[in-house]
Amino acid sequence: MTTQQLFWFIPAASLTALLFAWYFFRNMMKESEGTATMKEIALHVRKGAMAYLKQQYKIVTIVFVALAAIFTVLAFLNIQNGWVPFAFLTGGFFSGLAGFIGMKTATYASARTANAAQRSLDSGLRVAFRSGAVMGLTVVGLGLLDISIWYLVLNHFVEGATASQKMMIITTTMLTFGMGASTQALFARVGGGIYTKAADVGADLVGKVEAGIPEDDPRNPATIADNVGDNVGDVAGMGADLYESYCGSILATAALGATAFAWNDTLQLKAVFAPMLIAAIGIVLSIIGIFLVRTKEGANMKQLLGALGKGVNVSSLLIALATFGILYVLKLENWLGLSFSVISGLVAGIIIGQATEYYTSHTYKPTQRIAQSSETGPATVIISGIGTGLISTAIPVITIGAAIIMAYLCATGFDVKNMLSAENLSLGLYGIGIAAVGMLSTLGITLATDAYGPIADNAGGNAEMSKLPPEVRKRTDALDALGNTTAATGKGFAIGSAALTALALLASYIEEIKIGMERLGQHVLQFANGREVDVAKATIPDFMDYFQITLMNPKVLVGMFIGAMMAFLFCGLTMNAVGRAAQSMVEEVRRQFREIKGILTGDATPDYARCVEISTKGAQREMLFPSILAIVIPIVTGLVFGVSGVMGLLVGGLSSGFILAVFMANAGGAWDNAKKYVEEGNFGGKGSANHKATVVGDTVGDPFKDTSGPSLNILIKLMSMVSIVMAGLTVAYHLL
Repeated sequence: MTTQQLFWFIPAASLTALLFAWYFFRNMMKESEGTATMKEIALHVRKGAMAYLKQQYKIVTIVFVALAAIFTVLAFLNIQNGWVPFAFLTGGFFSGLAGFIGMKTATYASARTANAAQRSLDSGLRVAFRSGAVMGLTVVGLGLLDISIWYLVLNHFVEGATASQKMMIITTTMLTFGMGASTQALFARVGGGIYTKAADVGADLVGKVEAGIPEDDPRNPATIADNVGDNVGDVAGMGADLYESYCGSILATAALGATAFAWNDTLQLKAVFAPMLIAAIGIVLSIIGIFLVRTKEGANMKQLLGALGKGVNVSSLLIALATFGILYVLKLENWLGLSFSVISGLVAGIIIGQATEYYTSHTYKPTQRIAQSSETGPATVIISGIGTGLISTAIPVITIGAAIIMAYLCATGFDVKNMLSAENLSLGLYGIGIAAVGMLSTLGITLATDAYGPIADNAGGNAEMSKLPPEVRKRTDALDALGNTTAATGKGFAIGSAALTALALLASYIEEIKIGMERLGQHVLQFANGREVDVAKATIPDFMDYFQITLMNPKVLVGMFIGAMMAFLFCGLTMNAVGRAAQSMVEEVRRQFREIKGILTGDATPDYARCVEISTKGAQREMLFPSILAIVIPIVTGLVFGVSGVMGLLVGGLSSGFILAVFMANAGGAWDNAKKYVEEGNFGGKGSANHKATVVGDTVGDPFKDTSGPSLNILIKLMSMVSIVMAGLTVAYHLL
């Protein structure tokens, strides 16, 4: 079978994923939504979620049209590739579509999960998990489909002086649709995160702490908005987020492969297809893993985690074995070493997932200690949670560091003496990129475990509001607590892959600079010592030398500081945005309790729609500034400090953003599960002073884990993608 024939396995796998997503969706829709009350509550949530998404997409469309217009002007001036505006728009469209389909599924699945939980814990788990699988399979299916279509289009239309040069132009052009996906993902994550946490904080502070009513109690005016928020933030936002992670890792690796094997047209094509084929086989093996997830009645948290872990681990093991076969069939140079690079990414993903589970699940000591600290009030809960979150960054950082070194060395054949030679540098970076692909190759099932969480959470809310029997609520609580842990694990997984992908994108940025210089007519690099190098043949070390990308260059250092600042500035802006929106929600809930007589006695119905409206307006208003800032800063840095400043910016943003994101996700997840641990009857149980203290901790953790933290991994990659797309402008400004 020829390499070109192997390509057709990629779109075939993407269509298989979409087919199984439809199959799981259809089976979920066959389940009953339960009683009339359950149906009515689900309808309220569904309408609120769709209304929010419609409004968000209107604003995002305006931003996309404006940016596409700018790219069109740059293309007309020959500063940029003419395909960029179209690639940018399709990336954003498919990213938004993935989030939309996932959210639509989730809003139909929650009541059905609650109803299935009346039969058994396993029935509830399967409905929720396979509904989450719709999101996972939709993301990987649409991602590979978009990549396949763009390859076919560009391969037909793009011309190059040689086949090798043509492939480099194709892969770097395909990278630009990653900016569209990243931009859409950031708006979805930030807007959805602000929405969900404004509602959640308002519902918790006034409902649980002040009024003393249970979570998801129908008497709480913010409870519908809270359930809507779970869908727009944790499903639609997360789907768009991981879509761009998945595509970004594949495209960055393909671009690195085109550079690393530019000396041989046949090997170059194989290196470009390799990450796509690994992702394609990962789809098939993820589907097998999805069918393995089941549990027994009365299962405890460890057994539930084991049920999900079985599906993920079997898929991971199978993809590890399949990788050797794929790279052997392709007969890539050092195929065995590159296979172990993929394994290093897979193992790193599993270790990060396990470490996240340890620090966030209430089955383990760290979260139990946070719950225990509630005996001395909310202040010690907050201190303990921050401490746990800070400590939890150690294992992921060490793991990613080890994965980077191992992936690099495996790809270069452990040639330590010549580790940084031009040839080994290209191969090593390709190894790091393919490790990121390995980490995300089972995204079909790992994202299913993540999307499952909000569905289980909404199912619990529906069971509470519909006054289902206590044993049903006990089952949905077990599924919800499991969802908190799997969501935290998914966030750790996403930020780990973002770190590896962002490192690969650094090398892709240099490649785009090379193409930009040639487009503007600069074909020779002239060095201070008189040496001259042909741009087309220049290596990464040549560009590092030419642009003086060294720690002794103040432009690089300033860029690093700006990049590090961006992570903290972005978190500060989004945290304050949640605070302002939540304040409006708290005031509204208090007003309704005060003015609508009979709410707390159950004789009057709260104005749910008003709370949904407050969250929607707050999220739309607050998401614009931080999102646009993430696009503007890399452009301004490139114009002021040039290529060296941008490289510093990306390194600073990657290092600080990665650690900060892990801290925020884990601290927030631990606070949430510490509250759940108390609610299960430990340290006084529901309604106790300890419980109120953990609710305060959970409230602080909400924007940590669901707004600022998850948005950081998009910020890291968006800054890289913007820099790549604007590389031509950076070069033109400093050359002309």
